[in-house]
Amino acid sequence: MPARVSPYASTAAGVSRKSSAQTPRSRRTTAVEIVRDEGPSTRLRVKVCEILGDAQRSTAGHRKLAVTLRKIQERCCYKSIDRTAKGAIDFEENDFNVEVARCVLRLMSVKRSERVGDCTLKFLGLFLRLASDKDVAMVSQTEVEASQVFLETPTTRLVSHILSILLPLLQSKEKTVRYRATQSVAHIVNSLDSIDDEYYHLLRTSLLKRIRDKEPMIRVQAVLGLGRLAGNEDDQEQEDADSDSENSHGLLERLLDVLQNDSSADVRRSLLLNLPLTPGTLPFLLERARDLDSATRRALYSRLLPALGDFRHLSLSMREKLLRWGLRDRDGNVQKATGRLFRERWIEDCSGESNTKDGQPQAAPKDPSFESLLELLERIDVLNSATSSGIALEAMKDFWNGRPDYRDSVDFSEHFWSHLTPESVFMARSWIDFCKGEGIDKYETLIEDKMPEVTKFGFFLQQYTIDLINRLRRTSTEGAEELEEDTVEQEFIVEQLLHIAKTLDYTDEVGRRKMFALLRETLSVAELPDDITRLVVDVLRDVCGMDGSGEREFCSVVLEAVAEVHDTVAYEDSMICDGDESFHSARSEISEVTSTKSKTVKENKTDDGEAEEAKAIREIMVNMKCLHIAQCMLENVEGSLHQNVHLVTMLNNLVVPAVRSHEAPIRERGLLCLGLCCLLDKALADENLTLFLHCYNKGHDALQISAVHTLCDILTTHPTLLTSETGDPNLQKSINKIFTKAIRAAHMPDVQLAATTALCKLMLMSIIRDKDLLKQAVICYLEPSTKDNAGVIQALSYFLPVFCHSKRDNMEIMASIVGDVLHHQLSLADELEAENETISSGTVGNMLVDWTDARKLVVQDQASVGWDEAGRKEANAVNGDIHLSLAESLLEKSLTHNCTKEERKAMISMVGKMYITPVSSSDKLEAVRELVVEAIDSKIATDAASRNALSRLHVALSKAIGETGKGRQSNEDSDDKTAAEDVQETASIFNSGGNLGSEEAELEVNDIESATEDRDTTLEHMDDEENCLG
Repeated sequence: MPARVSPYASTAAGVSRKSSAQTPRSRRTTAVEIVRDEGPSTRLRVKVCEILGDAQRSTAGHRKLAVTLRKIQERCCYKSIDRTAKGAIDFEENDFNVEVARCVLRLMSVKRSERVGDCTLKFLGLFLRLASDKDVAMVSQTEVEASQVFLETPTTRLVSHILSILLPLLQSKEKTVRYRATQSVAHIVNSLDSIDDEYYHLLRTSLLKRIRDKEPMIRVQAVLGLGRLAGNEDDQEQEDADSDSENSHGLLERLLDVLQNDSSADVRRSLLLNLPLTPGTLPFLLERARDLDSATRRALYSRLLPALGDFRHLSLSMREKLLRWGLRDRDGNVQKATGRLFRERWIEDCSGESNTKDGQPQAAPKDPSFESLLELLERIDVLNSATSSGIALEAMKDFWNGRPDYRDSVDFSEHFWSHLTPESVFMARSWIDFCKGEGIDKYETLIEDKMPEVTKFGFFLQQYTIDLINRLRRTSTEGAEELEEDTVEQEFIVEQLLHIAKTLDYTDEVGRRKMFALLRETLSVAELPDDITRLVVDVLRDVCGMDGSGEREFCSVVLEAVAEVHDTVAYEDSMICDGDESFHSARSEISEVTSTKSKTVKENKTDDGEAEEAKAIREIMVNMKCLHIAQCMLENVEGSLHQNVHLVTMLNNLVVPAVRSHEAPIRERGLLCLGLCCLLDKALADENLTLFLHCYNKGHDALQISAVHTLCDILTTHPTLLTSETGDPNLQKSINKIFTKAIRAAHMPDVQLAATTALCKLMLMSIIRDKDLLKQAVICYLEPSTKDNAGVIQALSYFLPVFCHSKRDNMEIMASIVGDVLHHQLSLADELEAENETISSGTVGNMLVDWTDARKLVVQDQASVGWDEAGRKEANAVNGDIHLSLAESLLEKSLTHNCTKEERKAMISMVGKMYITPVSSSDKLEAVRELVVEAIDSKIATDAASRNALSRLHVALSKAIGETGKGRQSNEDSDDKTAAEDVQETASIFNSGGNLGSEEAELEVNDIESATEDRDTTLEHMDDEENCLG
């Protein structure tokens, strides 16, 4: 593939177009008609063929061969060359052009798989570039400056001659000829700096036709040539283009359309690497980060973006998207390319000295520069991208892993902790997370060496927390915009410090006490943001210890903080009330003096209303704050509810009143806390399941989603509520009804997604095993109304095959609903026939057959596992009873009169693809074969495909039944043989006894046989007597 041509190179490097003018000394050739009779062989032909023959073997000697061919060209084209020397070739320029074109023409029939064609074209491009440079060097500078038109040289006339032959071949019916002709033209275009204006338009028109060729390999070569021409487009040409012609749209616009819509990944990738980098094309190039082809995505991150220049020219949102798309790509090579781009290229851009040339690394990375690292973090906006769903943590994890020089050189001195910025504290947090996550002793030692002790860290955390609280209080009173921005940064710093605190070792009792007192005091601050409150509770749980006593201490401390938060706000309300009373009394005195009593009464009523409203809002806020702290606490508790008196107190005094509140926000937060309490106590969960069912039936979308999540968690934690024999059947019906209603709610996509995800979890855990719900899930997966809900499609795409292939029982449930699903899908297809949006019945049938194929069972059961003579486990042949039962039900339904033609065709098609094995039940094999014979005799298969499917199934059944019969007969023969062998063995034992003679041994054998006959006679008499009694 030719190298990329930068659009920012000098004008001489581009393909320029100049009007040609015939100079007096020029000998321009015209198109030569190629005929079968090429004339006798000449010395020139032999020399040219020898050079091109050597060039097609390898690219190693191309430079030397190009110089040799150039010498021959000079002897033929320039009169100043001495042609009388020994061995000189006395031919004209036209002869040389014809011989070279003749060899190029021989390449047109060389297939793409042949390497000689590519080698020869590479040599041709190298020769044309070398010859063009030599021609320009031989022309005097005065002639070049005097000539304002296209300068003709022997090489330009050679190119014109070759193009005049190749361009008509672009329309050939043979794909090999079109491919080689397009490839040759693309090589020529990418080898030259300028081209005649006449051939430029011909090239442009011909190659534009080839970008719509049906062969992808031809389109690739066409876009390689057009990519070089695209940088030369000017606005005037686009305005002058004929609106009725194929060229009415600009060349660049048409190439961008191909980049977005071409079906071939090779075409898109070639355009990605060869289009000019301009502000207009850059968005189209960067969106290839979401291309379906992994190689195209990798080319963007490994080749285009490093060659793009300083990444700071990209917008902030585009930087974040490129990092997120690349680091979370499903292809590992794309992830590696993105990580290399971030840790090597982008950080060098921040340092101001690029370490690459043309996008390729030129030397080892420079010395660590933490100023550059902090700028890089600022450029990716860590304030917003460092969240749990952001990309900054993933990017820094890859950075620390790929840059050990930075990892080992980091320095967390006291000055560092005393002057934290959002970028520096996030750098420290990501470094600690990486070292802890690797679990290597070397990194643990590194943390101990560089991190301050817990007590000292606690003082730093206290310093920034106090600063944050002061800023929050000033912001609430003053409300300046600058203060708000500073407060956001300070809040981010405290969050990152709390994340670091979660990784500390609290075996040091002094440090543990310091952190315990600090967190206890911080949690009681009412102004504390919710995110920091959650982190404080999480860290406090680690500080208290993970045992039972630590959990009780943790609950006690958190509930004390809740009480203090409530008392603080209540104290503020009392202070406000006292202030209002004094204000009213003072104003009443003034009213008596000024005699404006009526006006004052109205103002007092207004003020009282505003005060009551403000008080109600404060009450709601304090209750929401207290419930949030309780929620964070419940998320960190694992013990029993009734064994912890603090939890019982919290439930009775805080959660239950909140659930009964008339304020919707408080009630919803209370329901969430009640659901968390239900996870700790089965009896409480059993009592409140109906409450959550009622919340779903009567609540809005957000409350319905919360109710579904709570129900799923409760049933997952206490599965016996549904699976036990003593469970309430009405409760199970209500839950099934809710899930059925929810997964049908296509008009509420969020509710549908929550219900689908919850149902998939419960069915995979075998807590819910209702086949009607499974049928609704399959129908939801196939319905066109769900195609826009990507979350539902993704969840069901994973769930359905995993559910079926995990257990034989699950596969049997799926087999029992196949007929209903197929009937629903065909009925839906009839209703939506005009839209043509449904999945075809053939695709649905293939999926259903695959989901019920016993060969794909992951969990081996008794039907597929056996034991050999040595007691070792061995795999038996797979039992195909599931497919047999499914085939039996489908054939029975297809034989009824209620079955439509389309439904019968789909069923018969499915039956022909089922797995038939001799290991299956012989009765089922016989029953299915009888149904197949009946179906064939009834001629229900009206098309050839259905008849062939029935024939294949009949042959497979007959073969399986025959093998089963042979196996049964061989077993019977072996049983008879074994009995005879036992008799002979017994006789041999008697013979080997030594005390008995042969006559006695024979007598013993006869006695054994007679005893056996007597036993059989006795059994027959017993059977007759039982029959008589009956």
